[in-house]
Amino acid sequence: MFEKQTLLFYSCMTPLHMGAGTAIGAIDNPIQREVHSGHPLIAGSGIKGALRHHLARTWQKHEDIKRLFGPERDASEHAGALAFTDAQLVAFPVRSLKNAFVWATCPYALARLKRLAANAGVAAEWTIPEVGTGNAATASDAALTDGKLILEAFEFTRVGDCADIATWLANNALPPGDAHAFFRDKLKRDLVVLADSDFAHFVKSATVVEPHVRIKDDTGTADSGGLFYTESLPPESLLAGLVLASVERGKGKEEKLAAETVLARLIAGNGEAQPGIADAMVQMGGDATTGRGLVLIHPAQGA
Repeated sequence: MFEKQTLLFYSCMTPLHMGAGTAIGAIDNPIQREVHSGHPLIAGSGIKGALRHHLARTWQKHEDIKRLFGPERDASEHAGALAFTDAQLVAFPVRSLKNAFVWATCPYALARLKRLAANAGVAAEWTIPEVGTGNAATASDAALTDGKLILEAFEFTRVGDCADIATWLANNALPPGDAHAFFRDKLKRDLVVLADSDFAHFVKSATVVEPHVRIKDDTGTADSGGLFYTESLPPESLLAGLVLASVERGKGKEEKLAAETVLARLIAGNGEAQPGIADAMVQMGGDATTGRGLVLIHPAQGA
């Protein structure tokens, strides 16, 4: 069905709330998570909807959006030529005693990233380090204190190196240019690999949780008993997923766009009137009016 694919990285520039729709614990509006791992994710359906909305505001020819994404109404007319996988968590910002924060990841997240890269034809020739509970592989010693890595209230012993992974991520996950140079350099220096169980603790307990108050429509004042808590992914969270393309499926006798052209129109655009999503800042999720959900999208090099 799908003939071409590209690996996309999603970097959160502000807190991102992709709602799960149901609350189980103390958080009223939790974020989407994988059932089996507990890792946060961005559902592919949400990505597709956000990108379609983004292009509808930036492209002058809306007919081209229909050709790529399918009709907005009368969906039975034909399907779209694009599909988006869920964005999987790659690296998560965790507060550090030195250097403010580090990007933490784990062997499980790296193995999934390596698999995505292989499917997209992107070379990822690094080895995933073996890390036990309470230990960490680090890209450098910049975040170490007396040879230990201190994250939140936990101490980890350095047992290995992950500089090659950090360099690969800096070169593939973040855009080029001076505006992103600080973050590329920090990622090369401050990536750490934790055990799967240690990483799972941070992604479950170190998200952004903010109180909100429901407002009465008629008075504009706080509603008694209207306090609720919303969870978000923190800024600098890094996720990755695939975008897949097929030949255009629209009806009619006009020449259909090839899968390669469909993908190129999405990523690189089609002239100044139709800029692509490469290195674009896209709003995703809820709370847009409070600046939430600004996500930077970057296609991996070689994809």
